[in-house]
Amino acid sequence: MPLARAWSVALFGVDGVAVEIEADIGGGRPRTQIVGLPDASLNEAKERVRAAVRNSMRKWPDELVTLALSPAALPKGGAGYDVALACAVLVAAGLEPGERLEKTVLLGELALDGRVRTVRGVLPGLLAARKAGLRRAIVPSAALAEAALVTDLEILGAEHLTEILDWLRGEPDTLREASPQPPQAPTDIPDLADVIGQPEARWALEVAAAGGHHLLLTGPPGTGKTMLAQRLPGLLPALADQQALEVTAIHSIAGLLTPESPLVTTPPFVAPHHSCSVPALVGGGVGLAKPGAISTAHNGVLMLDEACEFATDRLDALRTALEEGEVRLARRDGVVRYPARFQLIMATNPCPCAPPRDFDCTCTPIAKRRYLSRLSGPLLDRVDLRVRMRPITAMSRADLTPPEPTAAVRARVLKARERAVARWKTYGWLTNAQAPGPTLRREFGLPRKTTAVLDRGLDTGAVTARGADRCLRVSWTLADLADEDLPTSDHVAAALEFRDRRVA
Repeated sequence: MPLARAWSVALFGVDGVAVEIEADIGGGRPRTQIVGLPDASLNEAKERVRAAVRNSMRKWPDELVTLALSPAALPKGGAGYDVALACAVLVAAGLEPGERLEKTVLLGELALDGRVRTVRGVLPGLLAARKAGLRRAIVPSAALAEAALVTDLEILGAEHLTEILDWLRGEPDTLREASPQPPQAPTDIPDLADVIGQPEARWALEVAAAGGHHLLLTGPPGTGKTMLAQRLPGLLPALADQQALEVTAIHSIAGLLTPESPLVTTPPFVAPHHSCSVPALVGGGVGLAKPGAISTAHNGVLMLDEACEFATDRLDALRTALEEGEVRLARRDGVVRYPARFQLIMATNPCPCAPPRDFDCTCTPIAKRRYLSRLSGPLLDRVDLRVRMRPITAMSRADLTPPEPTAAVRARVLKARERAVARWKTYGWLTNAQAPGPTLRREFGLPRKTTAVLDRGLDTGAVTARGADRCLRVSWTLADLADEDLPTSDHVAAALEFRDRRVA
């Protein structure tokens, strides 16, 4: 019997590779074998696909069925190959025509009764298929809205294997076409007007939003640390088209997308619990690593509430991602790369007992030092803004000045970001936090008189070379918010004050 070919996709992080599936029938005793480095879940597909074909009123061949997945040297896993395996076998057996399989990628898991179930990673898979030159895709109907985000590719959806087989025979109107998605309603984000008092922390949050800077909030319980952090996404601009596709691809691999919201258009907000493991935070798993919390927060906000309750190894695992904007994870089957350019906000109490007022603290100096030492020096050196929050002593005084709403602060943030984008457009950077130190010093160097306070900080050891670069970035953000072309000495001094270690 002739060979039959079908196409599917293997994912390696957010990257994908088109996989050619070849089916050959005959040459041995009746059985089914899959070659090409399948994992356990893919090997189980033999029984699943056979039952789905039989329950779709088709006959499974009573001969040796050999399925080869190419490139053979790449490890493959998951249930997303089921539909392609079934079609390849039936075409090789001469039970279905195979002309329409050319240039068509097939994604989907098969239930035993032939229903096509959705799988993770449809969006990045189809992006890889388009890059490989494939022109048509058949996906589960439940993933049709997500698949429709890929342009220049004919998208069809199927509920059952019989619909796909009828389509192979040329029957019309058996598969569903992707329809335009209505505009999504904006995500309901809490308003800054809910936060009482804390002018210094509110200003720091505005600076963080304007420049993309990391932020540490320290203070007793009930002062509004978590409330402020939850309101940062409302200050950030909506994701650009390319950013939205990147975030959506990661969320698709992580299984976080819903049919109602197939495209992530607002900066994500991720807040893992302090008991999470290192793989849950940065990514991990057996075989090939899956994305963790820092990757699902890409182009958004990662909030570590009660940061000093996190184990030290969890916090230190963030250091490379904070510098490079991505995480590379090596596992048994290979190395995968996930984007992880996020804004970090940490909130912590000043000590384990965390009384409402500092003079009520019962902790020993050693206990305080041990508690705060979980935030290591190298990690704190990567945090641009550090703020000590004070308890509110009188609700009536706090209400004298109505707090600014998110809309008013966001308008200033967007204006400052526009200035930063115009400044860095030739380099491709979007925020001041992305500008590297060498560029700030050489091409955007400030007069010595302006940076004198920063030079004294370096001389006395109050700030490291990395910290000095971060002070320069914050000073540019302060200048953008003040609508000035260049930072002044006051802006540099304010940026250095934000790094005062005593607030941590």
